[in-house]
Amino acid sequence: MTEWWSVIASTVAGEFSDLPDLEQATRIVVRLGMAGLLGGLLGWEREQRGKAAGVRTHMLVSMGAALFVLVAEQEGISPADNSRVLQGIIAGVGFLGAGTILKSDGEHQIRGLTTAAGIWLTAAIGVAAGLGREATAVLSTVMALLVLGAEPIAQRLLHGRRSAAKEPRGQMKNVRSSSEPGTETGSTGGGPPPLS
Repeated sequence: MTEWWSVIASTVAGEFSDLPDLEQATRIVVRLGMAGLLGGLLGWEREQRGKAAGVRTHMLVSMGAALFVLVAEQEGISPADNSRVLQGIIAGVGFLGAGTILKSDGEHQIRGLTTAAGIWLTAAIGVAAGLGREATAVLSTVMALLVLGAEPIAQRLLHGRRSAAKEPRGQMKNVRSSSEPGTETGSTGGGPPPLS
């Protein structure tokens, strides 16, 4: 019976031999942690905008991509073979991102493209972190957050200019009164005020 336990103990110890020392374990934790954190930041931005893929999805995609390349690197896979791992990640995550794209009945009503692109970029950031390119991963995340943050600002500026251009200065738009249905308040630029 003692012999069985020693066989089991040595087998279990052998299964965890891919972490030969504390340095290697720390490296894995840092790379996977960085991938999860950066993916989570992008997911948080999407979640704040009410999009389908949020923090958890982006974290899992980023950590999964990091793990694929990290394990391949640990196994000593050649760069040529590692490129096949990358191709698999790119195709697989592209398929996952396609699930976030929705087309409505309207001619130009397609939603989810930015979220799909964000998931794809999150995988690339995870790959960078998994390969030990944390600075590249951080820089890519910052740039992505700038792009995602700039889009709403640009839309506000464009829509604000369009609205201002359509209305003559000094006049207010007609506004329906919530207390009296059918009446309008505000100046229309001419004519008597509506009767109550």
